[in-house]
Amino acid sequence: MTETGVRRAIGEIARCLWPEPALPVDSAEEAPAAGGAYALAISLVAPTEVRFSGRNTCLEPGTYVYAGSAYGPGGIQSRLRRHFRSDKKLHWHVDWLTVSASDLAALAVVAGSECRIARCLSDLPSFAPVLDGFGSSDCKSCATHLLQWLGQAEQGGTG
Repeated sequence: MTETGVRRAIGEIARCLWPEPALPVDSAEEAPAAGGAYALAISLVAPTEVRFSGRNTCLEPGTYVYAGSAYGPGGIQSRLRRHFRSDKKLHWHVDWLTVSASDLAALAVVAGSECRIARCLSDLPSFAPVLDGFGSSDCKSCATHLLQWLGQAEQGGTG
């Protein structure tokens, strides 16, 4: 089986966060029910419209990574359960991406920080920030919690 772009991106994120323990998950049921943060890798195979900050914008096909947190009831598992569902009301910014995704995978970090994930990825040349304020409207230290993974171009993959 060929490794997909989202799984290669998850591997790169895990290396970036090391030595912090991070658990790769391909389904919400594999995720811990504890509170923490996560990186959600999203493959888009077609241009995707996103409603954001009162306007519509279009993201090009590619692999994107959203850094989020889940400290409420059910923790990371509950939040990823929502993200992995395609039949949901569009409420959060990231919902616009997840309902259009051709593939999803995540990396769970129990007791982790979404800002740490976003900052770590922003420091890597294989990730580029996308849409200032996306998922970070209540964050004072991050410009965005959405990044595009550019690594597939270097490795010759398409997603």
